[in-house]
Amino acid sequence: MRRTLIVAAVASAALVAPAAAWSHAALLRTVPAASVLVNTPPKQVSLVFSEAVEPRFAIVSVTDAGARQLTAGPPERSASNPDELDVPVQRLPEGWYLVVWRVISVDGHPVRGAFTFAVGPNPGPAPQFVVPNLSETAATPSLVAARWIALLSFMAAIGLFVLRTIIARPVVSRVSGTSLRSVSIAFWSVLALALVAVPVYVLLATAKFALRSFWSFGALVPLMRVSAFGRGYLDLELILALFALAAAAALWLDRPERMQRSVAALLALLGALLAAGAAVLAPGAAGHASQTPPRALALTLDALHVGAGAIWVGGLVGLLVLWRSLAAEKRVAGLTVAVSRFSNVAFVAVLTLLASGIWASVLHLPTLASLWQTSYGKTIIAKASILLVAMLAASVNLLRNKPQLQAAVEHSAVGPPAATLLRRLVGVEAVLVAGAVLAAALLSSLPPPPKALAGLAKPSAHTGPGPVATVVNRNGYRLELRVTPNRAATQNEFSVRITHNGVPVRGADVVATFTMLDMEMPSQSDRLAETQPGTYVRSAPALVMVGHWGLEFQITIPGKQPLDVLLVDKAGG
Repeated sequence: MRRTLIVAAVASAALVAPAAAWSHAALLRTVPAASVLVNTPPKQVSLVFSEAVEPRFAIVSVTDAGARQLTAGPPERSASNPDELDVPVQRLPEGWYLVVWRVISVDGHPVRGAFTFAVGPNPGPAPQFVVPNLSETAATPSLVAARWIALLSFMAAIGLFVLRTIIARPVVSRVSGTSLRSVSIAFWSVLALALVAVPVYVLLATAKFALRSFWSFGALVPLMRVSAFGRGYLDLELILALFALAAAAALWLDRPERMQRSVAALLALLGALLAAGAAVLAPGAAGHASQTPPRALALTLDALHVGAGAIWVGGLVGLLVLWRSLAAEKRVAGLTVAVSRFSNVAFVAVLTLLASGIWASVLHLPTLASLWQTSYGKTIIAKASILLVAMLAASVNLLRNKPQLQAAVEHSAVGPPAATLLRRLVGVEAVLVAGAVLAAALLSSLPPPPKALAGLAKPSAHTGPGPVATVVNRNGYRLELRVTPNRAATQNEFSVRITHNGVPVRGADVVATFTMLDMEMPSQSDRLAETQPGTYVRSAPALVMVGHWGLEFQITIPGKQPLDVLLVDKAGG
């Protein structure tokens, strides 16, 4: 009961923790404002975001009804506000204009949107602009594959180092004629791969964000550190280089045939472990954890998750290398020492992996339903399923192979079959954990569900794309809801007709709230005016982006219970 109360308290603390920060760069304000009429032609278009975005990765297009490009230069950061981008434009005659923008968030996710404005005094009716496809993702196959190789290699390197210097070290002193040289070689090979894979991944991501060819090194290399995301992964590269130097010193000073380490060897080992600890912090600092409140908790959970996974996957690889490198007559004795020690460490690592993963999911998922209703949640389920199967294989090693290897000290006949089964199960386990790291690479490339989902009621209907005309019956009232033309970046008319037993209901207070559901953006609300008996209308440029929107209509009828209707709508371009 005491443990249950502690777990419940921890989960409650995570649920009530503040969640006011945006997960992505949200467009908060534009000048000119969306769909307004300005009498003086603006000299520039300004976009204010919820965080500082890099101008060299930003794309802002200003076009007229004829699709002519009217920008006069690239986006620049405002001298007075680091969160503002300013784009100079040519002299704009009377008429309507479409602004399409695309920026890269701090965590490396692209965000796009569009809006219109008019230059008067007589711009004429708003044209039906064709908004380009605004969907874009960082989860492309090439980027996910590169991210996976980078994560898997550096995690395996850390785990191999821990196995070589701490877990398997007693093998040499307890089993004569054995060596850990093959494990050291595996460590250096994987670390070398990580040192190559990390900058290649940053280069691929930079090419994607800058819309350039991967081979445009002259243009891309100067851009690799201009984004917070790029700086984070290049910092990881620097940390891995320092880890390599510290690890080289630790391995050079270590004498595994001696039970006791020298003071110099202990100091070198401590330095290498500190560098490894800094390395497991780096991915979170450059990803979702750095943008998820409470930030300190999210970063800690991410580091624990990566560190525990590193010890698990690196240890499995090390056991396979050790199994193959040991002479046949020494194999059972050597594995008995290594597996017994690794099982204890891996058990703690798996518990840490599960606890940190569950807690981090509580922070990132606004609702339980988003676990199976969003791509982010479905990827978490896939990752958890892979880890569950890997844990089943690990439990067989823990409960069956470990005791049999220990029993082989007195009954040698049980040793070789147990060692063979161990190799097979460890191989399967290593492949499964590598698959879980692939799921993690995909997960970190997807945007978490927006916190707005937690504040929405159960939808009355799913609508769009195209004009919306739906009827909802609530508490004896008939509500006819319309959205025309239901297009992003244009003036939309939102109307609600309220009748009771066929009689129009007059004098109601109708407020519409518009919430972007595909990413974190601030909600906005408008009050609908009664234009005819029982008909409430508002024209507004509320749907500023292509995608899914929560349209919530709060209806207050004098002397009656308030009515709340939610539509989950898809606005097209």
